Amino acid sequence: GGERDPLQPEADHGYEVGERTMKRPDMILFDYGQTLVNETPFDGVRGTEAVLRYCTENKYHLTAKQIQREANAINSELGRFDPARRHLFQVEAPNYMFTAYLYESLGIKLSLTSGQVDQIFWDAASPGRPTEGCPEFLAYLAAQGIRTGVISNISYCGQVVEQRIRGLFPGHPFEFVLATSEYMFRKPNRRIFWLALEKAGLRQAWMTGEDAGKRQAWMTGEDAGKEHNPDTGKQLDSGIRNVWYIGDQYECDIVGAAGAGLFPIWYTGAMDLPYESHEGVMTVSHWKEVRALLEACEA
Repeated sequence: GGERDPLQPEADHGYEVGERTMKRPDMILFDYGQTLVNETPFDGVRGTEAVLRYCTENKYHLTAKQIQREANAINSELGRFDPARRHLFQVEAPNYMFTAYLYESLGIKLSLTSGQVDQIFWDAASPGRPTEGCPEFLAYLAAQGIRTGVISNISYCGQVVEQRIRGLFPGHPFEFVLATSEYMFRKPNRRIFWLALEKAGLRQAWMTGEDAGKRQAWMTGEDAGKEHNPDTGKQLDSGIRNVWYIGDQYECDIVGAAGAGLFPIWYTGAMDLPYESHEGVMTVSHWKEVRALLEACEA
């Protein structure tokens, strides 16, 4: 009796259930921040100071602290970065829109493009480095022929995000870096995961294979607008059998990936916020653990 945990793999997935052996994925998709990359604590004032070096007009002679105070007020109104609410904020506000409003409304002119503002601000406000063991793990995936890609909830422009990731992991063949700033929807919205599957060339098989009729009816029928509910177990039934998603944020990454039909793995090795454990979720704290899972997989 009772409905199954929506984050616990079903036996016919091929993932480890009881004594069964997991099947090796064809592709692993990653979150960016605090998953692939450990960012330093955000310092908006430091970022704004860096941007102000390119100021050509500051009508009200505002300091970086005053500008960041206004930025914080706008973000608070939008509810963008509240840890308790961010999973509810499922439409991205690209940073070029945010900074255009912020600086122009304060009478400030800059000699920078929007992409340059993103890069200069981000590099100063929150530099990052690969999480421990991640470069070695990615090298292992490449050697094993396991495809990789990135889905990041992020307001900085996609080109800047991709440049940072490829700079931190030089030579690794990520097939794409999908920044929500370029595609409107944010995790946990299933549409951003579906876009990644389409980019990977995996969605057609998903739409035409086993249970395809149910999936298409679910997308277009009376349940099309309903959110995945981790408490009732209502989600797309059997998921994507050969795609894993690894991220650090429970609601956005784990519930979101499961609701879109991917197999989620919760990476906690670089968590920068308090969190509660959840039963039935594959949880790891180091990339060695994910490698061990893969090495135990069936080919």
